[in-house]
Amino acid sequence: MNNITPVVKNLLIINVIFFFATWLFQQQGIALDQYLAVFYFDSPNFKIWQPITYMFMHGNLTHIFFNMFALYSFGSILEAHWGGKRFINFYLITGLGALALQWGVQAFEVYQITGSSIHDLATLTVQNERDLGTLQQIYFGPMVGASGAIFGLLVAFGMLYPNLEMYIMFIPVPVKAKYIVPVYIVLELVLGFSKIEGDSVAHFAHLGGALIGYILVKIWRNKTTYFDYYE
Repeated sequence: MNNITPVVKNLLIINVIFFFATWLFQQQGIALDQYLAVFYFDSPNFKIWQPITYMFMHGNLTHIFFNMFALYSFGSILEAHWGGKRFINFYLITGLGALALQWGVQAFEVYQITGSSIHDLATLTVQNERDLGTLQQIYFGPMVGASGAIFGLLVAFGMLYPNLEMYIMFIPVPVKAKYIVPVYIVLELVLGFSKIEGDSVAHFAHLGGALIGYILVKIWRNKTTYFDYYE
């Protein structure tokens, strides 16, 4: 654990604090996810701080474990490569990009059902039960997790260290990063469009984080920016 870089260490601590705080408040009948998870931008539950706080919220122990394991595995390498300021900017920007794509997909779904992406819910009527369920999920279903930012880190790692070999669960031999990352992206794309019943994972948020991560790495490779002057 001695090789954890400072920003990654602090992100791990913050995520764990949020997770246990959520659990403790839940024991008192207070649902923190109603305040700190992020809702669709037209939802009555949406608050201005949620696009940041949602990145530190997680739904269950499995969710936070895999996200934090990925942050630990890839984050310290990338922070050592970029420096702390650029790394935290990358992390937050990809998390916001993940939300932006998820909102875009949701807005399109709402538009397809109602003809508009913004509504006064008090006057909105929908005849089709399936469409009603979709709207309820979009407007009142919170999104949590660092997965969008994690996918950004995964893409950056694959671009910067394409030939580094990695071990993946259920695969007994190491595989180069440049082969693993595209497989993850294609899988998320397929799952996103499949709309499997009972699948509550925000696949387009993962894709949004991956896309913004790709764009940022391409920009930073070819251009000196303000963030080059770190530490």
